[in-house]
Amino acid sequence: MIIKVLIIDDSSLVRQTLPQVLETDPEIRVIGTATDPIVAVHMLQNERPDVIISDIEMARMDGLTFLRKMNETIDPIPIVICSSLVKNNSPEELKAYDLGACEVILKPSFQTKQFLEESRIRLCDAVKSAYSCTGKIKQLIPSQAVAHSSVQKKEGSNLAQNDIQRRIIEPKHTADVIMKKPDTQIANSLGLSEPVVVVGASTGGTEALKDFLGALPEDCPGMVVVQHMPEHFTQAFAERLDRLSKVTVKEASNGDVVKTGTVLIAPGNSHLLLKREGNSYFVEIKNGPLVTRHRPSVDVLFRSAARYAGKNAIGVIMTGMGDDGSHGMKEMHDAGAYNIAQDEKTSIVWGMPGEAVKAGAVDKVLPLEKIAEEVCTKAKIMQMNFNHIKTCY
Repeated sequence: MIIKVLIIDDSSLVRQTLPQVLETDPEIRVIGTATDPIVAVHMLQNERPDVIISDIEMARMDGLTFLRKMNETIDPIPIVICSSLVKNNSPEELKAYDLGACEVILKPSFQTKQFLEESRIRLCDAVKSAYSCTGKIKQLIPSQAVAHSSVQKKEGSNLAQNDIQRRIIEPKHTADVIMKKPDTQIANSLGLSEPVVVVGASTGGTEALKDFLGALPEDCPGMVVVQHMPEHFTQAFAERLDRLSKVTVKEASNGDVVKTGTVLIAPGNSHLLLKREGNSYFVEIKNGPLVTRHRPSVDVLFRSAARYAGKNAIGVIMTGMGDDGSHGMKEMHDAGAYNIAQDEKTSIVWGMPGEAVKAGAVDKVLPLEKIAEEVCTKAKIMQMNFNHIKTCY
């Protein structure tokens, strides 16, 4: 008996180390690794694993959402949740079991010498225990057992895989589902205001934002940030950034005013829009479908900046997988905004910034360590122009 395992984790260290650990057991073979559930679902088209090991905190879809969606399918694959968040009967651990996880284990420290001795047996046993759940997962979730009792599985067909594709990978909506595309003429005719900065990031963005915000002075222009991150994690993330920065950083609430020296972080699982009242800006928190398979979506933020800020906006797109933000940044560019992209060398993944560059949306490509200086320099020029206009009236 050979148990085929697929690993889903956004940590490159985990993706490198975990297969080596698991394959010390001759009954386990790792058939692949994925950075997030979306990548994993595409991999399932080539080979179906017997067991999936998944982290919880990932950019495009968190592990608990993936677990729920998988267990709603016709023929779910047993999942082991392996995360640093599941300890001491944490809410995440209880939720994972409630959603039908076959095993929930604390992610070990891969950097300690004791790792192999303390964790290898636990990991391998978890995989074998999950494998024994094959065909029984619906029994672990009472609400699902009835819902799918009348569905006949068709082994050897594409039915189960198609169901996984349909349920887990959401349609790739554009920002049109949240707000209309801005009229370029109207956007270009917007009056001057104080500058406002909008930032989008994904994979690798948590550390990139730490460095970027840490380099900003206290009097930097008001800023709004979308970082792809699950619900309930953004508040702690904002608090961490606040401790490490001279600027004030907080998780955005509906109606928050965008002020000098303040950075608002979009809450997980909600879209964030920039709005304008007179010469001031505020944010709107909005529900709605995933846009470019994300919520919050960078495209939504950038489109709102194009519509309401126009030439008063500075856009920054940082490291991240996929193309979220590239279309919205092009709309900002067409509305007169000044846009900056992180360069490939300093990006963990040059997906989002690379796509924005390809779209012709970017005015300057810079290494991470130069972006804060460029933002502040450009913002000072824009502020001087605004102050000049004010004195003329």
